[in-house]
Amino acid sequence: MSDKPLILMTSPDWFDVSYVINPWMRPSAWRENPERLQRASHAAHNALKTALRDAGAAVRLIQGAPGLPDMVFPANAAVVLDRRALLGRFRPPERRGEEPRFAAAFEALLREAVVDQVSRLPAGCFQEGAGDCIWDAGRGHFWAGWGQRSAREAVPAIAEFFGRDVVALELASPRFYHLDTCFCPLSGGEVLYYPPAFTPDALREIHRRVPAPQRIAAADEDAARLCVNAVCLDRTLAMAAPSPALRAELQSRGYRVAGLDLSPFVLAGGAAFCMTLRLDQTAAPALIADSMEISA
Repeated sequence: MSDKPLILMTSPDWFDVSYVINPWMRPSAWRENPERLQRASHAAHNALKTALRDAGAAVRLIQGAPGLPDMVFPANAAVVLDRRALLGRFRPPERRGEEPRFAAAFEALLREAVVDQVSRLPAGCFQEGAGDCIWDAGRGHFWAGWGQRSAREAVPAIAEFFGRDVVALELASPRFYHLDTCFCPLSGGEVLYYPPAFTPDALREIHRRVPAPQRIAAADEDAARLCVNAVCLDRTLAMAAPSPALRAELQSRGYRVAGLDLSPFVLAGGAAFCMTLRLDQTAAPALIADSMEISA
């Protein structure tokens, strides 16, 4: 594997919005002009791919499949760290057909020595990949969402498989059904998050581990655009186009913001992070000590 970040994406050829498994999904809006939205989804997908490559990443593209429109969101395929992959298991029946196709993709990666191990969760344990289990390279642990799509029981299974700490955060709203819709650790140690998406206990856990100066609370406007669902590569953030206020805040902290029109995918409840899965992350020693200080 090269030194470049390696990111998996899925072709949008079969993407549409034809069912409802989260509050964002609007099949009626898609049916109004499917040809235009299909063209727009290709343009948005290409724009994200270009932004990632401009930030120094290599992008590996796999094919989707008819009848599996949400396969365009490979963040849910697996949790990957240190060349080991733990495959996701979907709660909604509409997405379960993706599981064998993503498993085949990871078997191909295994044959090519891109990963060294591919494993599965215990039967009946729902866990929807990196969308609900985000590696915080600075702190050296996972943040794991549960309570909407992924089960609380998945947290110890992830910790055992990777041998890493996993901080569980209960999600409070079906609208923010995966952790990646409302929480994004940044390379400088900050965390971009949307506080109303979390239960009080989860917020206390975030505040205990992330000091106040490093917490960037997204406004309702940016949460509604799925801006928090962002990809951070060094000092570049690829994200759905943010508000001027959020852009200014991120730029003041030294980030280059690649704001993109990802609106076709927002119709399905996904944006930049959902559309990607990073394959090359490693558990280097933590760079940031958790504050472990309770802060309101």
